[in-house]
Amino acid sequence: MRTAGLYTNIVVLALALVTADSTPAQSPTASNETSQTRSALALRSSGSLTFIQTRPQGALSKNIGLGYGVNGAYLFRIDRAGVLSLRAEIGVVAYGNESKRTALSESVGDRVQVNVRSTNYIVPMSIGPQLTLPLGIVRPYVNAGVGGQGFLTESSAESTSDGSVIASTSNQSSFAAAWTTGAGIYVPIRAGRASVQLDLGMQYVNGAESRYLAPGSITDLPGGQINISTLKSNTHLVVLHLGARIGM
Repeated sequence: MRTAGLYTNIVVLALALVTADSTPAQSPTASNETSQTRSALALRSSGSLTFIQTRPQGALSKNIGLGYGVNGAYLFRIDRAGVLSLRAEIGVVAYGNESKRTALSESVGDRVQVNVRSTNYIVPMSIGPQLTLPLGIVRPYVNAGVGGQGFLTESSAESTSDGSVIASTSNQSSFAAAWTTGAGIYVPIRAGRASVQLDLGMQYVNGAESRYLAPGSITDLPGGQINISTLKSNTHLVVLHLGARIGM
């Protein structure tokens, strides 16, 4: 899951860059105008970081199982109350991995061994509108979006002592266009300058046909060769979210 950790850092960094509050030195008037613009942007911005579970649907469910990962979302309120927002999100999910211990190379034989791990990932992303009822203890929302999802399978050689990655390679990658619909609730946890809300939701991803791998798709052959059996189907998913939303 080290690659998943890398993608998680990318998600968090992307959200931080969107809401960053750093500007080069300017004249006093320009600086004041820029500060006001940044303040207005900050007041209308919020971000969610959630843990997600993916549940394959249709033909995809026959080939892969449940996936687990993280998702980051940025919301910009179009109106001051926050009824209408623009939502952009990206996540990373691991839906299966397999590992084995083997010799580092034929030349050294079994004297130096490594763990070879293959992990399958989905990287969903979308952008679109969100409607929220910003009143009461339970605040429902619905959203829709367009985007897609990347499918990636990566294999790495890891140290048997501490699990550090010695080398890695991508075995397969593809991208499928998708549209999404979702619904959920926000439950305020803490009020103040930066409010915190529980974010609980569900999303349906209608993904186009794509190629991908599953656990067991890569088999080893004599002489160090491998055989890759690519799968192909639609890529429909149900995604469950649980996390927190933080904003002004």
